[in-house]
Formats: sequence, structure tokens, C-alpha cells
Amino acid sequence: MDTTAGPGWFTRAYARFAASRVAGFVSRRLAWKLDPLLLRLTRGRVATTLIFPTAVLETTGARTGARRRNAVIYFSDGDRTIIVASNAGSATDPAWYHNLRAHPDVVLGGAPMRAAAVVDAGERERLWPLADHVFPAYASYRAQARRAGRTVPIVALTPRATP
Repeated sequence: MDTTAGPGWFTRAYARFAASRVAGFVSRRLAWKLDPLLLRLTRGRVATTLIFPTAVLETTGARTGARRRNAVIYFSDGDRTIIVASNAGSATDPAWYHNLRAHPDVVLGGAPMRAAAVVDAGERERLWPLADHVFPAYASYRAQARRAGRTVPIVALTPRATP
């Protein structure tokens, strides 16, 4: 996906809907359960995010050690894949973020990766416009999270060798 081109009208309209209360509710209550199944059944072609690049992130449960699968929107930044732990702007980080911090070896779309939070302020500043081009609702999610006292994490995934 071209992260330098601005989003088209449909992308902006869909992202505006995605930033709404209704869509946030559906995302937190239903879509996170439905998307991994849709992505598996359609071999990665269909998710409730429709037009945004989405893949299944597999993490290991921080406490349980159980395999967890969540759909995430992603984009490429050189040899890294970037994901955003927005949780639709809620006051808490998504569970998958806690899991990958405890166990940074993850799988994204079937590819083994190593996860690391982007903590450098300059790097975060550079990545936000790219993320906003891919999914314009991130700007609204950041504002909502900020009002709730949370900073939205950005995560960089780098390929790792298969065991």
C-alpha cells in the first residue's frame, strides 16, 4: 500500500464512519471476534475493515500462554511492518498489545515476526502521518485516547527466522 498518497474520498468516508461511536462499539464487541474467522475463510482477502490492509496477528497470552488471534490493520515501513494499538481510541490498550510486550515473538499473516514498541518520539512523529494515510480514523482514535489519558502505542514488527 502506498503510504505517501492521500486517501481517496471513499477511504476518508469509511474512516469517518470507523471513528464513530457505533463503529467503535461494533469493533470492540463483534469485529475483533469475527475478523480472524473471515480472514481465515477468505485466505486473507475479507475482513470487516473492508478496504484497509488487515491481517491476523497471533500472540501468546501474557498470563495463560494460550495462542491469541486478532485482526490488525498494518502497513510497511521499509523492511518493517507497522501496527497501531489504537483499541478504537478507548482508555485501555488492546489485550494483544499486552501479550506481545510479554512475548514479542508473534506471527502476522503467517509470517514469524518480532515485535517492539516504537518509543522514540521522532520515529513516532514520522510514522503517524503514514498511519493516518493508511487508516485516517487513527487521528480520531489518538484524540479519544488522549482525552482518556492514554498514548496510543505504535508497534514495529521485523521478520524473524522460522525455528
